[in-house]
Amino acid sequence: MDNSLKNAYDSIIFDLDGTLWDSTANVALAWQTAISKVDYINEPMTQERVRSITGMTYDAIFDKLFPELNAEQRKEVQTLCGISELEILHTKGGELYPELKETLEYLGAKYKLYIVSNCQNGYIELFLDLNGLHAHFLGHQCFGTKGNPKADNIKDVVNDHDLKSPVYVGDTMGDYNAAKTAGVPFIFANYGFGVVPDGMVATISSFAALQELL
Repeated sequence: MDNSLKNAYDSIIFDLDGTLWDSTANVALAWQTAISKVDYINEPMTQERVRSITGMTYDAIFDKLFPELNAEQRKEVQTLCGISELEILHTKGGELYPELKETLEYLGAKYKLYIVSNCQNGYIELFLDLNGLHAHFLGHQCFGTKGNPKADNIKDVVNDHDLKSPVYVGDTMGDYNAAKTAGVPFIFANYGFGVVPDGMVATISSFAALQELL
């Protein structure tokens, strides 16, 4: 690991899905429950399909998954899926990556911690509530709050909290592009859902590796 990064930042902003936890199995279950309520979708919702769109904005997800639907149908499905997602995840949750809590405790003693995700409103709060993680994070922002792209939400967190040297940790090319647009260095979590070929300041193969890197 590159020890030169240990004193390079004052704060860390995290992506959520594919970086802090994997909820795709139960999101697939929730979305399957939702689409079964309409009579114009026949294909099943699988974990693989959910993984394929993880990291996209909530609106863009349904444009990609259901391009054949008209705008009214797509909006209905998105609403049903959003409600079902929060209901089922509230009960079943997702899979935290190994040593997540211990690593957050370590990082929180040295850095200000935040979350920025492209999820719907209420999703980050559910993640924090379900896993007892509120104390580790000083703030968060998501697509569902204002409908803004991730780069703008990263900028908002940086500006609202007066961060001087933040770094963003994410697992997809969309995360990298958002961080770059926001002018924030990027650490690639290669255990997640995406591929980022270059441009990162570091790559981690487990969440716990941040303890050694930072």
